[in-house]
Order: sequence, then C-alpha cells, then structure tokens
Amino acid sequence: MKKLNIYFTAGIPKLEDTADIIRLIQDSGADMMEIGMPYSDPVADGPVIQQAHELALKNGMTIEKLLSQLKSVRNEIRIPVILMGYINPVLSFGFENFCAACSESGVSGLIIPDLPPVEFEKNYRKILKKYNLNFTFLITPETSDERTLYLDSLSSGFLYAVSSSSTTGNQNAVLKNEDYLSRIASLPLQNPVMIGFGIKSKEDFENVTEKADGGIIGTAFVNILLQNKDWKNKAIDFINSVKG
Repeated sequence: MKKLNIYFTAGIPKLEDTADIIRLIQDSGADMMEIGMPYSDPVADGPVIQQAHELALKNGMTIEKLLSQLKSVRNEIRIPVILMGYINPVLSFGFENFCAACSESGVSGLIIPDLPPVEFEKNYRKILKKYNLNFTFLITPETSDERTLYLDSLSSGFLYAVSSSSTTGNQNAVLKNEDYLSRIASLPLQNPVMIGFGIKSKEDFENVTEKADGGIIGTAFVNILLQNKDWKNKAIDFINSVKG
C-alpha cells in the first residue's frame, strides 16, 4: 500500500485549528503528516503556501505555539508527524532546544530544505540522533545518482523526491517524469522514497507512486484550508478521495 503524506501550514485558517487538522488528517486515513512552520521568506514554496505562511504569521503562529499545540495532542497522535521549515527560525530558537522540544511534543522527524548536508553532518546529525528525530533530505530530477546516494545515506525516515525542479504547487510540475522515477527506483537506497510537489488528485497520486513508496500532497490540501469556510468536510472528502 502506497503511503500518503499530507502537508499543511500550522496556524491556518485560524491560530487554534492545528489540533483539529491533525486529528482530521489522521482520522481520514493519511499515513503521516508534515506540518509547515510559518516563515517570512519561504523560498521553496509557491504562492498558495506562501499565502498560508503570511496568514499563519498574521494569526500569531510561532514555533513555541506550534510545539505547545502538538504537545497537547501528543497522546492522540498515532501516525508520524514531521515538521518542515527553514533553518533561521530554528537556529534562533536554538537547534538543540528545538530538537528537545520536538521530542517532547511527539514529533518524529524534520525537513529543513535550506540546511546544507555538510553542515548537517558536521553540526547537527548527533543532536538529532540524541533526540531520536529523523531527518529528510530532498532530491530533484537534476540530482546526480552519486549525490542521491549521499543524501539518502544522511536521511532517515524517507527521502523526499521533488517531482520537478520548481516551487511547491507549480501548475506545470512534470509529475510523471519516467526517466527520473525509474532512475531513483533502480538505486540501492536505504530509505523509502516519497514524491512531492504537484500532486492534486487520486490519479496524480497513483501515477507518481507506481515507482515510489508514497506521495506528499501540500498545496492542494492547503488550498482547501484557505478557500473554504466548510474546510473540515472538504478536507475529509479530499483525503478520502485520494486514499479511496
């Protein structure tokens, strides 16, 4: 069974909706979730997720607030929770303090796309291990086989394969890049591969996961939270439609 990972930005539509969204994602049958830590300059993200970051910050979402929200539902969470964000706010918080708080709040892993692998190896790998946190690196169609193997060796939990070299939610993302997906599938990787960027439907999900272990849906889900007053029912229907 291919795994479905649902991403949303913490602090939207309203500041206190995080716990409800976590329960909803879990109860609708997703296998894991990624929660975005809002940041003022989310360079890897497209317009929808940028808009979500802006709204979340306006709503007053902070790393401290998110960790306390996660702690409050920790005992209810049965699927992996991964925090995704940028390195600057984490360094401001203090990397080890952040990892300790993540561990206490039931977080199982981190994705920090702008943390260079060399820095990770030198300064942060031991800290993550100490707090039993996975760390996931991203690869793109331009990543060489040699570098893919290197990033896989540093990753734990899963390897994040970006479907095409673009920002999240790009309408022109090439979802089924056969050569790329076949090439990844042929490598002796130690981690499961999850494909992300541009998946909007069950058909997309099935297409990209033919040669991968799962798919990540972000923009399409965040759009539901941003655009609909009745977001709860719409979000449940959406996850069910992908998983069904």
